[in-house]
Amino acid sequence: MAQFGTRETFAVEVGEAMSPGLRIIDLWAAGKLLTARDNVAYVPSFRHYLRSASARVRQREVLRRPFPERSPEETFRRLEADQSEFREQYWFLNWGEIVDDVDSYAYLDSDLVLVFALRGTSLTVDDVGKVFVARVPPDTFAATLEQAADLLDGPVAT
Repeated sequence: MAQFGTRETFAVEVGEAMSPGLRIIDLWAAGKLLTARDNVAYVPSFRHYLRSASARVRQREVLRRPFPERSPEETFRRLEADQSEFREQYWFLNWGEIVDDVDSYAYLDSDLVLVFALRGTSLTVDDVGKVFVARVPPDTFAATLEQAADLLDGPVAT
């Protein structure tokens, strides 16, 4: 697998092609595998998600921290509890079926802050009720996504 970024903060790992349009993709954040249940991505859509998210982050179109007085974990819980359109502004990593077991939000501090929880089959006993936090400099995050997308642009050997 080709790895972009670091698993401890955020990484995209691009693996073998399953067919011309499907590829093994592992996503990591805060040392947690986000794609434990399903890591086969439809390349055209996934590449679009990467490029779109990269542009948002690079252009600083991600909103600032919604509750500056709260910890990242508490911010996640408040956003999860909010059923209005307010929380939708912070949704992040909505990149198709491979991240269906991840509830995630992002905001800007001095870094891009990803707050997330795992659910479903991606959840281990140790992860129950936990909120995870990954902090990545925005330009580093954007570059990670761009490098993975560039690899996905190339020819695929099947």
